[in-house]
Amino acid sequence: MPGYYMWTIGCQMNHAESERLGSRLEKLGYRAVASSEEADIIVLNSCVVRQSAENRVVHKLRALEPLKKAKPETLLAVTGCLVNSRQDALRRRFPHVDHFFPPGACPPWLDAGPGALPEHPAVSAFVTIIQGCNNFCSYCIVPYRRGRERSRPPDEIVSEARELLGRGAREIVLLGQNVDSYGHDLPGGPDLAYLLEELNGLDGLLRLRFLTNHPKDMSPRLVAAVARLDKVCEHLTLPVQSGDDDILRAMQRGYTVDQYRRLVNSIRAAVPGVALSTDIIVGFPGESRQQFQKTYDLLSGLKFATVHVAAYSPRQGTLAARELEDNVPPGEKKERLRQIEQLQREIATAANAGLMGSELEVLVEDRVKDKWRGRTRSDKLVFFRDRHDRRGQLVKVRIEKTSPWSLQGELVT
Repeated sequence: MPGYYMWTIGCQMNHAESERLGSRLEKLGYRAVASSEEADIIVLNSCVVRQSAENRVVHKLRALEPLKKAKPETLLAVTGCLVNSRQDALRRRFPHVDHFFPPGACPPWLDAGPGALPEHPAVSAFVTIIQGCNNFCSYCIVPYRRGRERSRPPDEIVSEARELLGRGAREIVLLGQNVDSYGHDLPGGPDLAYLLEELNGLDGLLRLRFLTNHPKDMSPRLVAAVARLDKVCEHLTLPVQSGDDDILRAMQRGYTVDQYRRLVNSIRAAVPGVALSTDIIVGFPGESRQQFQKTYDLLSGLKFATVHVAAYSPRQGTLAARELEDNVPPGEKKERLRQIEQLQREIATAANAGLMGSELEVLVEDRVKDKWRGRTRSDKLVFFRDRHDRRGQLVKVRIEKTSPWSLQGELVT
């Protein structure tokens, strides 16, 4: 049986698209293999949202040159956000690549094949509801690679979710660069709150999540839906990016720190116990130490469940790369990143320590070595031992050990 090798980095959207591509290949008679050396088809799903990610992609492509030379019959394809409209330049740069195709697309040699849904989906399954983004934050390459917003019809999404649940999924995670914009381009303008209501009653569904949100587009109606619908988890990703208004303006984020803080307070009032995650960019062009301190103070005060932090790197083609000087020294960026990571470690350590001895409901996703692994509704990672097959089950776990990033406990029978 011929084999395929899928290499994926980047966001959940990339991983969802790789899963669909892999499913198509399997239905055409290919099997997943563990290394590129074993493969007849190699697909690289790329990310260039940060320079570090792009460097990894380029390194992987260069590493495949000897393999492609030794086995020219191996098909090598690249998708994801490395692939822009100037594919001729990519072909000149990487002549050993057979095919480039845009993120979210299906290559011609797979397009006529069978459906893309996996036969045996993960317990937590991704469903893309909207592609692209209209916001054009000054630092972000995504709108230039994935294009303008394009929503999928609600009935198509519900049908896909129902099929995944019928095949074994128990949690559906709705994906989009900005899920809060969902539906504005569809007849009748069905919004994300409407879609959540349609999905909430599906047979077999235990939990429902969605990401990522944009603070300027998150509506009170959506917050009310999260509070009201029993399957929707109390966990929201709400990137703030900076705690300084001048930096937010330069980023073209469309809100102020005060507006963001009021949104957080309103969500916490409407959804008791909600876990909020955020994203931060340190070292944005012109960010002074005082402006960075405002970001630090914002995180210290709001105490997020999770903070994803990255150092700014200019992305060719974006407004920030064209018009703003990348003038924060690399060493300073690294130090600011370290300070945010240390702060969040302290916040997460204290929050998780407070869960010692409590009993938490966990949706079991898979087994890692001798322990089952699952997540709470607030997205906390929990490990426990049990000899029975618990995959896809909701169980109660008494927490006996805590750390900043995970919990361990004993099954409550």
